[in-house]
Amino acid sequence: MKEYSKIAVQNFKNGYNCAQSVCLAFVDKLNLDEKTILKLSSSFGGGMGRLREVCGAVSAMFIIAGILKGYDASNDDALKANHYKLIQDLAQKFKNKHSTIICRELLGLDENDESISYIPSKRTEEYYAQRPCENFIQLAAEIIEKELL
Repeated sequence: MKEYSKIAVQNFKNGYNCAQSVCLAFVDKLNLDEKTILKLSSSFGGGMGRLREVCGAVSAMFIIAGILKGYDASNDDALKANHYKLIQDLAQKFKNKHSTIICRELLGLDENDESISYIPSKRTEEYYAQRPCENFIQLAAEIIEKELL
């Protein structure tokens, strides 16, 4: 079996944001090309454009769930409800391990933290040493593999 979590973590170490790292790891399952996946997920890094809201790895779970198991009927409330339940279940599995899906809470940042900015952090050894993001990326990939594939 392919080790999607290791691929996702390596993607992050290669400079992709957390959402891109997870989505790109599953490109072989998504029936989309790499460039499309990377662009689709590019806005979700840093908790949605570095707003530090929903974790990008969690957003990637939702993106992949939509691609693999989403609905496309506008008037089928049962399909919508089933999909939203899936999304909430995925979020809960992540919360069971980390208590939250909010980026700033996962990183231990205050809502008014000056480091919350649209400017991306430079990817250095220090950056990777300080960031627990690899753990979140790994968990999201494991959840996707177990629950969606």
